[in-house]
Amino acid sequence: MVYKICMVSDFFYPNVGGVEEHIFNLSQCLLQRGHKVIVLTHSYKDRVGIRYMTNGLKVYYCPIKTFYNQSILPTMVCSIPLVRHILLREEISIVHGHSAFSALAHETMMIARLLGLKTVFTDHSLFGFADSSAIVTNKCLEISLAGCNHCICVSHIGKENTVLRARVNHYNVSVIPNAVDTTVFVPDVSRRSHNESKYLLKVIVCS
Repeated sequence: MVYKICMVSDFFYPNVGGVEEHIFNLSQCLLQRGHKVIVLTHSYKDRVGIRYMTNGLKVYYCPIKTFYNQSILPTMVCSIPLVRHILLREEISIVHGHSAFSALAHETMMIARLLGLKTVFTDHSLFGFADSSAIVTNKCLEISLAGCNHCICVSHIGKENTVLRARVNHYNVSVIPNAVDTTVFVPDVSRRSHNESKYLLKVIVCS
């Protein structure tokens, strides 16, 4: 079965970071499996409109101004016509939001639920409970995830943190741990010290 998926976050290339790379790599893997994937994010300076990346990944750089820390102002109203048009135009069936700090992700997930679409949310970070910023973020997250179909966390500690912050049922949260791709990150054998190799060989023989 082929799914039509919309990855959405305030954080994407040309901005650089863990969330950006995660969205790109996940989209590439889904494209290789034959699914249709688009990315929805806000504009970055002169990067506005539709752009195409590796393997035909379609990216919508929406003309929405950022408010704070590369995130848009969470109006919950102003983005409805544009986001609705994109979701219907691309015939999206699943909306996958990324990052608790992304107002665009939460807005798009709410609009998707109004359209009767499935929603998934991935939380990438740990947050506190005491300071004012954490309290506001946690309350927004609680409202956003109230109708979310499923949540994903990148660690078991992250799952506990999200369950407590957003008050979601722990049965509705899965853990897919972050890890190094050993097929991409391989040690350079030519730079290995020969003296250390001989020492290790002696230790193995002696033991």
